[in-house]
Amino acid sequence: MSTRGPETQAGIQTGKKAALLVATLSSFFTPFMAASVGVALPSIGREFSLDAITLSWIATSFLLATAVFIVPFGRLADIYGRKKIFTYGIIIFTISCLLIAISPSAPFLIASRVVQGIGGAMLAGTAMAIISSVYPVKERGKALGFQIAAVYAGLSMGPFIGGLLTQHFGWRSIFWVSFPLGVITTIAVIWRLKTEWAEAKGERFDFVGSLIYGGALVSLMYGFSRLPQMAGLWLIILGILAISAFTWWEMRVTSPVLNVRLFGSNAVFALSNLAALINYSATSATSFLLSLYLQYIKGLSPRDAGLVLVVQPIVMAILAPVAGRLSDRIDPRTLASIGMGITTAGLVLLIFVNQATSLWYIMVILFILGVGFGLFSSPNSNAVMSSVERKTYGVASGTLGTMRVIGQMLSLGIATLLFALYMGQVQITPEYYTSFLQATRTGFIVFSILCIGGIFASLTRGKTR
Repeated sequence: MSTRGPETQAGIQTGKKAALLVATLSSFFTPFMAASVGVALPSIGREFSLDAITLSWIATSFLLATAVFIVPFGRLADIYGRKKIFTYGIIIFTISCLLIAISPSAPFLIASRVVQGIGGAMLAGTAMAIISSVYPVKERGKALGFQIAAVYAGLSMGPFIGGLLTQHFGWRSIFWVSFPLGVITTIAVIWRLKTEWAEAKGERFDFVGSLIYGGALVSLMYGFSRLPQMAGLWLIILGILAISAFTWWEMRVTSPVLNVRLFGSNAVFALSNLAALINYSATSATSFLLSLYLQYIKGLSPRDAGLVLVVQPIVMAILAPVAGRLSDRIDPRTLASIGMGITTAGLVLLIFVNQATSLWYIMVILFILGVGFGLFSSPNSNAVMSSVERKTYGVASGTLGTMRVIGQMLSLGIATLLFALYMGQVQITPEYYTSFLQATRTGFIVFSILCIGGIFASLTRGKTR
């Protein structure tokens, strides 16, 4: 149930604007941080003398924590209030920036990134749900487009500002700058967001299911990072068994943390989430790999690498609101499928990158990827949120967020696995540049194949409305 009382039309419009404001602020904040950290990874690696695999855990630890907690927090938001969980999330995320900025060691830094991931899960599980709570179906695509544009704006500014700060003030300055940004966002939430939404108020929270779910994801993701060792294979098998146990449990409880029946009875919900999972699995490691390529192989500074990488998210930020608005009038399946096809073309072109590749070639490909993902994301998100009832908006938002985070984890996991296969656990130095390029090209081959599968998932979901 919503806790708001009778409202005038002006009050409703004010509430819409406030919800969109805080959702877009948080949606800018978290990807800005992620993109900034991506450019700073080589500097972090040098300070703590980290090998390529350990370095990848600076990014992976955040994603793993987010994946574990995003669906449970989405469900808690449906029961106890989306504004409440959202507010706690931004506070935790902000405090984690301070912890990372003072990190004395790599283990402390990774642990702080886990805390940041928990805060990120609380935001990701509620931001889209809050927008969907206040905007009707005929306006939702446009609103979600603006929210997703904020994500891409964060991704756009992150590489440039992060690279600039890293080059002139060191990587810690990214988090010192982000801390006041988090404080401002927190103040905006408390000041402007007055309404609470809890359509599932009174229902029980499934702690057992949440524990099984979290354990399954940890086992799967950590196991994937340990491949090709046998320990990694056993962890993956354990994770698959845990997912099976989770599904069995959720089918039997009266108030599940994730209604798995939706995946069997709601083709639009299931296939839209699958398309999102495939898309993020195929694209998320692109910036990570290209950031390393530009700084190690092409010898660019963090700032200049950020300037090159900024092309893709700028295009995304421009296209996302347009695609979202179009998805209010055109079947989202059509727009999302076209976007997935364009993304596939960009990934195929990246297979041919080598030491002699020009920066213009890289920037053109990033432009193509930006167009593809800009056309895919808003319509696909609109399809997911429009396919469920109001009382499950938090779970739907959390599920879509989980697809994003698991996709990012799988994408980085594939990159980490290829590093292990081609290079071993070593730092990226000139004698390993050839092996690094081989791992990178193989990664883009795998991602291209994945994205081709995503086109079929997007096309076969059926009409959204």
